[in-house]
Amino acid sequence: MAAIELENVTKRFGDVTALENCDLDVHEGEIYGFLGPNGAGKSTTINLLLDFIRPTGGTARVLGHDAEAESQRIRERVGVLPEGFDVYDRLTGRQHLQFAIDSKGSDDDPNEIAARVGIADAIDRKAGGYSKGMAQRLVLGMALVGQPDLLILDEPSTGLDPNGAREMREIIRAERDRGATVFFSSHILGQVDAICDRVGILRGGELVAEDTVEGLRDATSAEATLVVKVDRVPDGVLEEVRSLPAVSDASAEGTTIRVSCEDSSKTTVLGTIEDAGATVEDFSTEDASLEELFASYTNDNSPQSNVGTGRSGDETARSGENTDRTTDEITEVKT
Repeated sequence: MAAIELENVTKRFGDVTALENCDLDVHEGEIYGFLGPNGAGKSTTINLLLDFIRPTGGTARVLGHDAEAESQRIRERVGVLPEGFDVYDRLTGRQHLQFAIDSKGSDDDPNEIAARVGIADAIDRKAGGYSKGMAQRLVLGMALVGQPDLLILDEPSTGLDPNGAREMREIIRAERDRGATVFFSSHILGQVDAICDRVGILRGGELVAEDTVEGLRDATSAEATLVVKVDRVPDGVLEEVRSLPAVSDASAEGTTIRVSCEDSSKTTVLGTIEDAGATVEDFSTEDASLEELFASYTNDNSPQSNVGTGRSGDETARSGENTDRTTDEITEVKT
């Protein structure tokens, strides 16, 4: 059974189309990274899964339940770290965690959860005095209550320092290892590359790519980097290399030449360097980074990105989307 299923989902806000004919399958037990530029429709998708808003067309299912008809059953099994979350300034971290524990009917120990997310020393302080990163950890702790079958994390690394981001990755992996599914959106591509089993790329409200990072590399024309170690860098060699077909850039640092090029041109690059009088002592290839893959799939001029344009931003589209949900319902989902 899929943990998340979207079938032909469209969401319009008046004349604004936030999602169009979107199909998505997230497998049980995987870490799925949901990527896209600002305004692509990521937050709209998450709000549909949580029944904050409802689709104009199509169906959404979460853990086998209909997102509209069975939203309460879904909430019992899902932990959420929403984007733009709020904490209650006058309540302590412990009170926040205890509220989530009571709401889920679980027997979690707030001290253990606080320790797990790195706020043990601040658990009895009022959350109004927390830094953004500490508040992020607190809300993550609330999402972990009750060992949810699915974690939905919207920009989970926002506000975290490098150590906090590393700890976040460790928690996500641990949740996957115990059998949970993790679905998260992020614009920090290094985080996604480090932990995701699969990645989906959303552009203009449509899913334009979905695969492992390695699979995306195989399917795109994103360039690799050829790293060549030489005994010396002859005068003019960089200009000669840059002029070659299928080479976009070349640079040198000390006696190392780095060339951005397509696979087909590597032999020609090496021959050009040697013909210029250098001795090639070693060379290696660095695969295209996730940032480069992302650009390849979302750039208006890329062949992978042939979907329609003209979508407006997620924030604009969401301006009125919660008007049919009460504050209590939204608070309940946050827990």
